[in-house]
Amino acid sequence: MSQQTPSEEEQPLMAHLLELRSRLLRIVIGIGIVFVPMAYFARDLFTFLSGPLLAHMPEGNSLIATGVAAPFLAPFKLSMLLAVAVSLPWTLYQIWMFIAPGLYAQERRLVTPLLASSTGLFYLGMAFAYYAVFPVVFGFFISVAPTGVAVMTDISAYLDFVLGMFLAFGMAFELPVAIFLIVWAGFVTPRQLASYRAYVLVAAFAVGMLLTPPDVISQTLLAVPVYLLYEVGIWTARLFVPGVREVEAQQDEQR
Repeated sequence: MSQQTPSEEEQPLMAHLLELRSRLLRIVIGIGIVFVPMAYFARDLFTFLSGPLLAHMPEGNSLIATGVAAPFLAPFKLSMLLAVAVSLPWTLYQIWMFIAPGLYAQERRLVTPLLASSTGLFYLGMAFAYYAVFPVVFGFFISVAPTGVAVMTDISAYLDFVLGMFLAFGMAFELPVAIFLIVWAGFVTPRQLASYRAYVLVAAFAVGMLLTPPDVISQTLLAVPVYLLYEVGIWTARLFVPGVREVEAQQDEQR
């Protein structure tokens, strides 16, 4: 029997590393292509982003820049992060093309809808934060400002706050995908998840307390969708995970 030489054993590893480098380069190029027009419209994008806050500010108040470079850096940072978010489908496609050869046919059929749904849910979470949460939260904050206090937020602080909210709601909206995966992996059944509803409701408000500003409104606006998405995840898993009904039937027989 012939033995492989060290150089022959290293070839598959080198091929994978070269493929990984190629995919990473394509991801960077994709982000760069999206970033160019984003950078050109950086000021307009920041104006759009600050709309929910400016709409509730008293007449004559505005955002301020306390840092010397903040008028440039804040819109630039926003453009870069938006380019990463907008190019997310391209990024996930490159990751998929890299790992697809190592998956079984059944797994490949599953990954494509999961990538599409997870991307769409992340965007949906960001849109929900912008159109539903921000107007309520900013309106509340400005309304409780003491008399004589002019609300004039620094643009860098506002950008950090908004990006944190986008990330929190985007990740929270991934809950149905996470539930589908753990059910598909066989760790739990939809019926078992349904029995945890009361605990999930409490945990949703706890997560809302940790990820959102310290007010009841924003916490509720995150907790309620999280709980509803938990129910959607249970329903999706029960409907689309193969063999889950048979597993639940076997559990009933063993009782």
